[in-house]
Amino acid sequence: MNAAKQTPPPPSRPHFYGRRRGHKLRPGRQKLLETDFARRRLTPADVERTPGGLLPSLFAVPVRAVWFEVGFGGGEHFAAQAAANPDIGFIGCEPFVNGVAALLGMLDRAGLGNARIFDDDARLLLPVLPENSIDRVFVLFSDPWPKKRHHRRRFLTRPTLDLLARVMKDGAELRFASDHAGYVRWVLEEILRHPDFLWPVQSRRDWTEPPPDWAPTRYEAKARRQGRAAIYVRIRRAPRRAVLAAAPG
Repeated sequence: MNAAKQTPPPPSRPHFYGRRRGHKLRPGRQKLLETDFARRRLTPADVERTPGGLLPSLFAVPVRAVWFEVGFGGGEHFAAQAAANPDIGFIGCEPFVNGVAALLGMLDRAGLGNARIFDDDARLLLPVLPENSIDRVFVLFSDPWPKKRHHRRRFLTRPTLDLLARVMKDGAELRFASDHAGYVRWVLEEILRHPDFLWPVQSRRDWTEPPPDWAPTRYEAKARRQGRAAIYVRIRRAPRRAVLAAAPG
């Protein structure tokens, strides 16, 4: 008798399609990776060991809230926001080792103690973060994967939005920016279909102008040089009580 066909277990980690290494690091940045990174690095185990799931305790300085950036690239936006908000704890996710090294240099020069770095796919860290623990999320100029057959590689899919909805506080902001109009439309369709997110748009300026506390990124500057306009979207996490009240039954 033939053995019954078994369904293989789901993969233990999502497939990552981006780069992890670029050009050889300069000696100064390599040294930062070997020394300074150890005290700034964040792992899922660090989060799981946090007493009472209190994320602010993960930082070297007292913080009143925690913000989360996915794919910080060269680190310009992350470092600028951390410097402008010393009472906020920042968790940045970036698998690209050159970007991590660049950010370490910025944090070291500014002497910032309110930043931790997860050097892997953000989708591996989100499941272990406490529920209702994040006050703001940044997803800025992520790869649009423009070909239709690659759309499943995009970051803000329904499964990832479910992860974000769990960890974001009621009313928390998700900031998304891109210079690819088709990608923005696709993301908005995903978000507007999701019951846990709201887009409180009031005028055209809500997506053509950056927020007042915006910190530029190198990808944004590159898009402008090439004649492409950036689009800025600010999404809110719907209050959980409102979602429950609206649910049938």
